[in-house]
This record gives sequence, C-alpha cells and structure tokens, in this order.
Amino acid sequence: MSVAVTLNQATLALDPSGALWWPARQVLAVADLHLEKGSGFAARGRLLPPYDTAATLARLAALVARYRPATVVCVGDSFHDGRAAGRLAPADGARLQALTASCTWVWVVGNHDPAPPTAWGGRVETELTLGPLVFRHQARPGGAGEVSGHFHPRAAVHVRDRRLTAPCYAGDGRRLILPAFGAYTGGLDVLDPAIAGLLARPFTVHMLGRDRLYPLSSARLAAPRRRSVAAARRPDAARDRP
Repeated sequence: MSVAVTLNQATLALDPSGALWWPARQVLAVADLHLEKGSGFAARGRLLPPYDTAATLARLAALVARYRPATVVCVGDSFHDGRAAGRLAPADGARLQALTASCTWVWVVGNHDPAPPTAWGGRVETELTLGPLVFRHQARPGGAGEVSGHFHPRAAVHVRDRRLTAPCYAGDGRRLILPAFGAYTGGLDVLDPAIAGLLARPFTVHMLGRDRLYPLSSARLAAPRRRSVAAARRPDAARDRP
C-alpha cells in the first residue's frame, strides 16, 4: 500500500516497490536501476547470478502496467557502467524498448551511466524540472522540490532485541531521496553524513516492507554500524555491494 507525502506542495505517493508516483502529473519515477551490474561484477571475477536486469525490468514493467504513467523518469544510474548496454541480452533489450515506447520516457544521467543507445528509445536529460519538482541524480545542498537517488538509502531500527534494516525513502518536505530500484544494489545508512547532512532534522524515512511502508522519524533510527577504515575511505563501497 502506497503512502502519500507532500514535497514542495506536490502530493506524491511512495510505492512499497521503491518507485515514486505523482498522480497530478501521471509521472512514475525510479532511481538506480543499475542494469547489468551482475555481468559487470562477473567481468571482474565476482560471479553473481546473471538475472538482475531481467528481474529489475520485470518489476518495472509491472509498475508501468499498474499505474499506466504518462511519463517515466529514471533518476540516474540506470546502467551500471559505460559498457552495460553492450552486455544487455536481446530479450531484455526488447523489453526495455517496449517500455520506453509505452509513454514519455526520460533518462536522467547519473554518475555510473552514459546515455543509452538511441534504438531503445526515451530522451536523455541532465536533470528534469516539472512544475514544483526537479528530478536529478544526486542531491544538491539547498535544493527545494528535489527528487534524487544516488545514495541507495537504507535505515536501521531496533525492534525488541533485533536490528532490522531495509531500503528506505528519506525526505524532509523539501527534498526526497529515493531508494535504489535495481535488483543488485547495496545501500548506505541514511544517518551517514553523506545523506543526513542534506536533510533537515528530524527528517522522515519510509522503510520498505514486503507490501507496505514503515514511516519513522530519523530520531528513532538505530545508529549506523562502524565501517572499516578502508570502507570509510571509499564512499561508494557500501552502495556497490550486491
């Protein structure tokens, strides 16, 4: 079940899948698909089941069929690296082409991905402004009405004697950071300064459950676990784990 939130006076619906729905504009937005991450890791000797692209596109197709959007915005890092498009299986390429043909499709450029092949459809934008909202890959300090991705936010909470973690939305009413939508995406704790430093305290997270969202104030979240010195020196390390 989706949850309604307000961002810069726009009423939005947060879907438990990690996608954002804007009913007034019929816009569906997702972040960080990281298509072909599995094959990219395999090329570097880290073998993973090669099904992440098919799984991600199947979930996205189901959302497009359910919401029937006028516009889909992919908020950056849609492909895991510059060679990912060349590794895409023909069946996955055909499914992607069918999706982009179903509505206005916008690829917002991220830090991992170049523009996809023109044969797959859609248009490429550095960022996209629609009414009171701006869609860009990485949040900027002071941005109002901003929808972004990049950080793959995750939250942790203590329930009884257990520590539970899950991907989450993070927002403070002025900006909203989306969870990663891709099948093979790690995450960065939402209380990490890289994320928390962008948001006014206390901010709200919506943790993803199986079929519902769990809203929590940032004040109720469990503190991040300490990372190793090596990981701390590599800010992308937490996000790049499968």
